[in-house]
Amino acid sequence: MRIERLSLSDLRCIESLGLVPGPGLNVILGPNGSGKTSVLEGLYVLSRGHSFRRRGREALIRSGCEAFVIHTAVADGAGRVHRIGLRRTREGWEGRLDDVELKRLGDLFTVFAACAFTPNSHELLEGGAEERRAFWDWGVFHVEPTFLEHWRRYVRALRQRNALLREGGGDESFEPFETAMAVSGERLSAQRAAYLDRLRSRLSARARELLPELGPCTLSGSAGFRATAAGDFARMLADRRAADRMRGTTSQGPHRADWALSFEGGREAGQLSRGQQKLAALALTLAQADVYAASKGHWPVLLLDDMSSELDEPHQEGLLASLERGGLQVILTGTGWTEPLAARRGRMQVFHVEHGRLTGTDGGC
Repeated sequence: MRIERLSLSDLRCIESLGLVPGPGLNVILGPNGSGKTSVLEGLYVLSRGHSFRRRGREALIRSGCEAFVIHTAVADGAGRVHRIGLRRTREGWEGRLDDVELKRLGDLFTVFAACAFTPNSHELLEGGAEERRAFWDWGVFHVEPTFLEHWRRYVRALRQRNALLREGGGDESFEPFETAMAVSGERLSAQRAAYLDRLRSRLSARARELLPELGPCTLSGSAGFRATAAGDFARMLADRRAADRMRGTTSQGPHRADWALSFEGGREAGQLSRGQQKLAALALTLAQADVYAASKGHWPVLLLDDMSSELDEPHQEGLLASLERGGLQVILTGTGWTEPLAARRGRMQVFHVEHGRLTGTDGGC
């Protein structure tokens, strides 16, 4: 997968910006607050529908404007070029793919995929389970074609069951929704478990490269409910109705799933230093890109925000060398040149951004 061109308008501090990245390493340089991270943010939004920053979607819209707009042309693994357009107002999304209006943003996410490592990536390990589920489900979505439909069916039934719990519905009214939750929920859990197996093997190799001092790593997952055979989830939901009525919500199920990373000797991710957490998060990001590539036959785009402040120069060198061998399209940002970047200046595309504007390009010469 490769971005052939990108244009952004009214996204955070960017009024209008156009970019034609190269097929390999691309570097966007600029001072803090110049808008370079917003370029990556726009691409991330195209692959997820939300930002990697904490602030809400409306914060993406430039002050005083009604909407932000993103246009891009993306070449897929077969070389076909797709034209993507996304507009976000304060009321909602409008999307187009190859000049056809999209009814669901999920159709867009099947076409463009990006994995990102940012200053907040360590929160994948020490943050809440919701963020880890989002990471997990993005990966499953791209390797399991039926995942999204199972998830939508599960969530619809879950909402209905939760409404009955709050409203005091009779036991007979729960059965159709619990049956639907069980069918889709057990399938979701099986797909997640299969994906975790694929991710586990790739992660072991990436962790050895980035964190050899910690020893072998272990990636374990929790389905969010206990079931040993098909049909157990439905029985569990029925058994827990009384307890869930007291809480007013469904206490177990795939919506409570989580995963955990630990290292040799049972050392959990929360016990690592902040620097080690960042490297572990990077290993997870790269492993997810590896699984995507193995499944699809081509790489997602890799986004690396503020690499020089997140990684020391030896780790920068090792990462860039690995990425060059892999043949990915990489877009990374930084405030200035580091030795590993300077050593590759003749082999990458360089862009300069100031005050939300592209001020010039350096073809690598």
